[in-house]
Amino acid sequence: MKRTLEILALAIVVATGILWFATGANRGWTKTSVEVKTLDEVTGIEEIKYRERFVPGVDFVGAALLGAGLLAGASLLFRNKPISTIKT
Repeated sequence: MKRTLEILALAIVVATGILWFATGANRGWTKTSVEVKTLDEVTGIEEIKYRERFVPGVDFVGAALLGAGLLAGASLLFRNKPISTIKT
């Protein structure tokens, strides 16, 4: 059980890092929509529209690291399996 919790905590940290970097490594808060600037071809006026898109921020990374830390801390509550003696 101890090893399982440790591996799960490590997997959460790695998966969070990969997801955060793959989506742009946003150093702000998590966003659920992103502004897109478009230029009207006829008038030349710039228009701002919002497109729905999930962009994880540092709060997402912090929450995942906190969860992984709790799992790693919970692994300390379990004992290591004793090494069995080898019979010759």
